[in-house]
Amino acid sequence: MKKIFVLTGEPSGDKLASTLIARLKLENPEIEYLSVGGTHLKTLGIKSIYDLKEITYLGFTSVLLNIFKIKSKINKTVEEIIKFNPDILLSVDSPDFTLRVAEKVKKINSNIKTIHYVAPQVWIWRKNRVKKIKKFIDHILLLFEFEKKYFDEENIKNTFVGHPLIEKNQNSKSVIYNIFPKNKKIISIFPGSRNSEINVLLPIILDFIKLMNKKHNEYFFYIHATEENKSLILEYVKKYNFDNLDIVTEENIKSEILSKSIFAVSKSGTVSLQICNYNVPSIIIYKLSFINFMIFKMLVNVKFANIINIINDREVIPELLQNECNVNEIYRSVIYFLKNPELMKKQVSECSKTLEGIRSKTSSASEASSILIKYLS
Repeated sequence: MKKIFVLTGEPSGDKLASTLIARLKLENPEIEYLSVGGTHLKTLGIKSIYDLKEITYLGFTSVLLNIFKIKSKINKTVEEIIKFNPDILLSVDSPDFTLRVAEKVKKINSNIKTIHYVAPQVWIWRKNRVKKIKKFIDHILLLFEFEKKYFDEENIKNTFVGHPLIEKNQNSKSVIYNIFPKNKKIISIFPGSRNSEINVLLPIILDFIKLMNKKHNEYFFYIHATEENKSLILEYVKKYNFDNLDIVTEENIKSEILSKSIFAVSKSGTVSLQICNYNVPSIIIYKLSFINFMIFKMLVNVKFANIINIINDREVIPELLQNECNVNEIYRSVIYFLKNPELMKKQVSECSKTLEGIRSKTSSASEASSILIKYLS
């Protein structure tokens, strides 16, 4: 029996991996799996060697503070992979964790094929990383076609598979119309999947909702969460006693709610592609500690945080970062859009054109699974 070890480092990677593995199970149901994964892989019956929460860190300082714990987890993960002896080590995103593991595994057992899903963002920073990856990664699966040139230059095998968040056929047919609040317009909130993001962004977002409620009564807010971070979000939310806010974790329901939203406030990240795919106008928010932000500024090669803006080399979606990521600025930006429907329509149109240029021909899961099957055979 062929074996695959699926290595993720955070909930978004777990979700992405589960989409690919679900497809692969249809193609070849005889494969045996083990993982470092979360709830999405668990629903596919794939065991994780430990809880994903144990390795989800964000920011340079938090990594430094937990460096010995992270090293220990890397070594433990490598040990378990070698023991499992898979045909393929499929690492997904979270390069600071997953690629370190892959490098160690390859040194110990070069027969294990290493395939990485979601290329490190070398076009943003650390371009020299490409040369290092070449030594231990057999194949990279790319979400964006413009990434190819960086890996082609170093003769690293790569395939553009597209991004699952921007595939056309996203049909969530949940019959949940009865849960929608009557006579309310829906605003979707995406505070992030990492605890460290939530701890920084959610208090600001909740104060923004409080300000909205003081001046307007026609909106209902849904916080899009994961099962892993739901309890943390509840701890913050229960302090406010809002009657126009709910937390959702079930994927089909989240998709349905997003499709009915008139606007979204989202942390910077690939979730913004999903928002654009549902033709929902939005703003992007993000905040790092001062030290992390200064390190980030020294290392980055791009002017924007959001992928849509990076591709267009201009601010299609407003970004409120660092000092601008505050209650009053978020409120002003959201209200400005809500009062200017033409502005919202223009953003949706520009985002739609951008997505058309970066979609794969079939589906990301289908394209990626075909690569894995070739390596298995």
